[in-house]
Amino acid sequence: MNTEVPEVLTIIAGKGAYPRLLAESARKQGVKKLFAVAFKKETDKRIEGVVDETRWLYVGQMQKFVDALQQSGAKYAVMAGAITPTNLFRVRMDSKMLEILKKLPIKNAETIFGAIGDELKEINMELLPASSFMESHMPNEGILTNDNLTEQQKKDIKLGLKAATTTSDLDIGQTVVIKDGTVLAVEAFDGTDETITRAGRLGGAGAVVVKVAKSGHDMRFDIPVIGMNTMKLLKKIKASVLALEAGKAILLERDEIIREANGIGMTIIVTEPRGKDIA
Repeated sequence: MNTEVPEVLTIIAGKGAYPRLLAESARKQGVKKLFAVAFKKETDKRIEGVVDETRWLYVGQMQKFVDALQQSGAKYAVMAGAITPTNLFRVRMDSKMLEILKKLPIKNAETIFGAIGDELKEINMELLPASSFMESHMPNEGILTNDNLTEQQKKDIKLGLKAATTTSDLDIGQTVVIKDGTVLAVEAFDGTDETITRAGRLGGAGAVVVKVAKSGHDMRFDIPVIGMNTMKLLKKIKASVLALEAGKAILLERDEIIREANGIGMTIIVTEPRGKDIA
């Protein structure tokens, strides 16, 4: 972390291993007290084992969410882990959440989380970059696995980067799946995992999966993240390549993911911004 390490930190904990790994890293870097706001049916219960206090809420309970943040005693918070996107349409929201959404002409990850960030400002709490304490999980450019890339896959990576850059810049989605020059799936509000699943149904084995952040991405939230849950899906559809951008993606459980990828002959490549290093 580039700034002074806070004594108290609130983790807004979504799905997967990300919140737990961030908590462990924050503790190692000197954070003395960790408070988690966790979400029922979303957050892994193991978060309780790595923080000092946990407040459990349902997605959509915005007033209780703000109250919990105020009671945490922290001046800083970080968002870690996704919330199932479709839950934003399925859960019962309180009046405060409905009021926030009503004010948004466009509803996507950036506008919704940005509005939540504004709520934190109102209670004098700063939302730190989601990459805080996670620098060791952000790979540099290069091929992380065995190098199995074919010329066609390199072409698919370039096409995927071009397409994903466009869709992410339009706040549509970060992930595009390509096979043999054909765009199989583009991420929308359904999220990365559903996009990968759709692509597998359409194109079968051998897909190239590309995930990027938008230009000028607000690093406080929705950073591209790959963990073992996504790796299991890549393995299930027999993907051939996963491409990410250096400095703009978090790779959780890195050693395990690389081991799994090598086991199925899948290449993981981390490119320069916008794939300038792809020949």
